[in-house]
Amino acid sequence: MDHRFLGFFSGFPSHRFPSDVAKRLSKELTHRESLVFVSAWPDDYARNDSDSTGMHGMFEEYNIPFKHRYVIDYRMEASYAAQLIHEASCIFLMGGHPGLQFELIRDMGLVGAICDTAASVLGVSAGAINMAKRALDTKESPVPYDGLGLADITVKPHFKLEEHQVLSNLMHISMELPICAMEDDSAIFVAGNHISYTGQIH
Repeated sequence: MDHRFLGFFSGFPSHRFPSDVAKRLSKELTHRESLVFVSAWPDDYARNDSDSTGMHGMFEEYNIPFKHRYVIDYRMEASYAAQLIHEASCIFLMGGHPGLQFELIRDMGLVGAICDTAASVLGVSAGAINMAKRALDTKESPVPYDGLGLADITVKPHFKLEEHQVLSNLMHISMELPICAMEDDSAIFVAGNHISYTGQIH
């Protein structure tokens, strides 16, 4: 695990960061030249434009704006996407479909660029799933797959204790793979070898 700053997010239904999450982001994201979003709906360009604008607004609300922001999806040339990753202050893996996002990252040859960057990396929902060494998309399969390997943290976002079938499935999988079941508005932060969290995580 290196010394870059990582943030794993479940989801923010109110479309705003909880104050404790915003406070940590404000502390860590001191260099805000370029924010690069990586789509998890790489063919849905209108959605990507709308979502990225809304997500950057979440930073702006707490006076954490970025000078430039970009969205990597299938409109963009792979070489330009790699350049943006290389120059990014922060990379934000968006929510949506984990498999489609990982396919986009592979198709554009960005795995190495994301893993080697010194930029902060944040992921919400699908993005947080794909940041893991062993990623798990329970909606598609109970079998884990190799994620980006940014940290050895496997997450299940949008978790609710009352969803008994989901809980049963996670309990079974967790016999082989430890899982952090994250309720919405929760976060896991990694900075060097230090891991902290906020919100409800099981």
